[in-house]
Amino acid sequence: MAVRSDDEIRGDLSYLFDKASQALAVRMTAALAELDITPRGYCVLSKAMPGELTQGELAEIALLDKTTMVVTLDHLEGAGLARRTPSRTDRRARIVETTEEGDRVVTTARTIIDGVYDEVLGVLPDAQRSVLLDALVALVGAGGPLSTVEPTPNAPRRRSQRSSRSV
Repeated sequence: MAVRSDDEIRGDLSYLFDKASQALAVRMTAALAELDITPRGYCVLSKAMPGELTQGELAEIALLDKTTMVVTLDHLEGAGLARRTPSRTDRRARIVETTEEGDRVVTTARTIIDGVYDEVLGVLPDAQRSVLLDALVALVGAGGPLSTVEPTPNAPRRRSQRSSRSV
């Protein structure tokens, strides 16, 4: 495997974000395994805890597409951690609620995740940690250049498997 120099890596912002996200997700998955919950499941449960969010609103907040949200909620309901109830204001919508067990899992998972974050960010001095977090919030927070994902009008599409098969 070729090793990339720090200068080369520094010049590839996409690689830095992707690598950090991928490595953090792997660490979190391993750390949460003892609770039999995935980082995605935790994300959905923790965002549902305050209550009164529809399945669609929750998917948007958790950055999940509708299909992934349904699969995730099916698993969380099956594990007794969440439930979907009809909305009082929109009969087509379902409100996602956490169960008592779901609340307990979120609380325990939060402690585990905080430990992972401390371990990962622990290599940075406090001042650097604060600068990193402030910079990331400036990029992805409200009004930041990476705060929304807009569809690219002329983005190349992948060929479907069906159309690329030889007949």
